[in-house]
Amino acid sequence: MRTPSQTVGPFFSIGLCRRDENELGSELRLHGRLIDGAGEPIADGVIEVWDASRRKWGRCGTDGQGMFEFTIDPPEPRLYVHVLARGLLRHQLTLLYPPGASDELLDSLPAEARATLVAEQEDGALRFDIRMQGERQTVFFSE
Repeated sequence: MRTPSQTVGPFFSIGLCRRDENELGSELRLHGRLIDGAGEPIADGVIEVWDASRRKWGRCGTDGQGMFEFTIDPPEPRLYVHVLARGLLRHQLTLLYPPGASDELLDSLPAEARATLVAEQEDGALRFDIRMQGERQTVFFSE
């Protein structure tokens, strides 16, 4: 018999207090906000990033304003981003592309959906906001 799914959280801070895990490189700051369907920050979420080309992984909890931050090397061609938050039965998978990126998957999406996967340049850093629902909802993928 299979074990039923359980909602994740809200105890992420227990696993996040042992060591910093948000450094995947040294060249570029990546930051953003995790936002719910009402446009409010999700203050107790976890963002996990996987750089498949460099085989590096990191995680960062969100703060009271839903903010997260990583230090990365420029993604080639993209980063895999998992979102964990209170109320989710399973983590959600999205992709992060740098500005100007292009590949078959990204190019196959309508312009509005594509825009939710492309990070924005902001003061020498990349900004990538993740919207769980509502206007400009981030595109999520099944695994």
